[in-house]
Amino acid sequence: MTMVAREAGVSVSTVSHVVNGTRPVNAQTRRLVLATMDRLGFQHRPVAGSLAAGSTSTIGLAMSPSVNPALRELADGVEEEASRRGLQMMLVDTHDDPVHEARVVANLLAHHVDGLLIAPTRQWEEGTLKRLRERNVPFVVVDRLQDARADQVGVENQGAATSLVEHLMARGHTRIAFVGGWPETMTWQERQAGYVEAHRRRGIPVCPELVSDDNTGEEGMRKAVAAMLASAEPPTAVFAGGHSATLGTLRAARAAGLSIPQDLAVVAFDEVPWAGVADPAMTILAQPWFAIGARAVQLLERRMHTPDAPPQTLRLAGEIVHRRSCGCDGSARS
Repeated sequence: MTMVAREAGVSVSTVSHVVNGTRPVNAQTRRLVLATMDRLGFQHRPVAGSLAAGSTSTIGLAMSPSVNPALRELADGVEEEASRRGLQMMLVDTHDDPVHEARVVANLLAHHVDGLLIAPTRQWEEGTLKRLRERNVPFVVVDRLQDARADQVGVENQGAATSLVEHLMARGHTRIAFVGGWPETMTWQERQAGYVEAHRRRGIPVCPELVSDDNTGEEGMRKAVAAMLASAEPPTAVFAGGHSATLGTLRAARAAGLSIPQDLAVVAFDEVPWAGVADPAMTILAQPWFAIGARAVQLLERRMHTPDAPPQTLRLAGEIVHRRSCGCDGSARS
């Protein structure tokens, strides 16, 4: 507190009142003190009583359900499994932004969670990951698997993507576009690898102009698909690699006056709440979000109790739900 007081230009007692809530402090001064604490790497300790017992029985979950609604089912899996093990869950939304992610994760650490589950943003290494390593906080990566030495749980991407694209090929499509995701992420790379593998198996050349590495969200996906549809040799089908890519594809097709699946077949990675009631209903790869959340809690508790255990990476199988957007007549699972 002495160091924070000196850096912020306030008294030690003022810092103490901000930290402990023992007296009201001017809002501007409070913001200054908290910003100084954050800059110096100090955190408010609101759960000192629990710390005396060595545990808060609380875990954090940092992800972006506002960007990908499917993640809400993952949160349900985390909460149920955590409750079963006598743990409470604190959920924060990263908004898929690395700066905001670092801020909300810092807030979780300020509450001294016993461990953290995180679906990382891009460029998380210099902010969030660095802080987790420095604080030696047990954590598990969920969904967006990383090239990092850490416990991780996610879906099997490459084989699932191969199956989706081969399903389109079995229906006669040879010009299939692939859109979706950030190219620097393992998720995008593995789904693209599945797309390429389907072409290799069927002996169909991959057309580079049908693979989009645009990474600007739904609007970027829409523009990418619109450009493909306006080309001299447009795709007859699209493999959308995620939620934003699916929405962007559907918007581009509608703007072009195309009917799905008559003019353009579409398959997508990720079940979303509206997939089954869209017109036409979407053929998708349903990720086992609930199970991913539950397994992540199990891995995290193992890490909390056995910090030196070798890291594990678990990949759970998804399930293709065949609906009408690919040209199928009904609903089936495979």
